[in-house]
Amino acid sequence: MKKLFLFGLLVFVSSMNSMNAQTIKEKSEAPKFDPSKNPFEDLKIAIEEAQKTNKRILLDVGGEWCIWCHRLDGFFEANPDLKNYLHDNFVVLKVNWSPENKNEKFLAQYPKVAGYPHIFILEKDGKFLFSENTGKLEKEKSYDKEKIMTFLKEWTSKKEKS
Repeated sequence: MKKLFLFGLLVFVSSMNSMNAQTIKEKSEAPKFDPSKNPFEDLKIAIEEAQKTNKRILLDVGGEWCIWCHRLDGFFEANPDLKNYLHDNFVVLKVNWSPENKNEKFLAQYPKVAGYPHIFILEKDGKFLFSENTGKLEKEKSYDKEKIMTFLKEWTSKKEKS
C-alpha cells in the first residue's frame, strides 16, 4: 500500500512540474509588462507602425503581478485564431502599471482604469477611441472567445481599399 501511495505521489509531483514548466513557457512567449519602458516613446513607435500598416492601436494596461493579465495573454496563446486576428488588425502596446511604475502621467490622458488588465483602443494617429474593462470579456476563471472576437471586430479599423 505504501509503495502504491509513493508511486501515486511521484506521478502527481511529476505532472505538477511539467504543468509548471508549461505555464512558465506560456508566460515567457507573451510580451512582458516592463516597468522600465517609456510608454510615451513606445506609443510614438506604435503610431508610426499603425500608420504604415493602417491598423488601430490596442493599449493593454496591466502588470506582471496581475493574474488576469497573464490569463488574457495565455488565452490569446491558446487561441491562435484570436491571436492572429489581434496582430493582423492592431498594433499592440503593453503599458505597465505596478508599484514600481504606475505610469500615471501617461495614463492620465485616458479615462480612469477600474481594474487590470484594461484595454484602450486608439486610432492609428494615437487619438483615443474607446476604453474597455476586460471584466466584460471574462467567462468564469478565464475569458470568452466570442466576446473577445466580437470586441476586436467592432474596433478593427476599416481598411482603405486600394
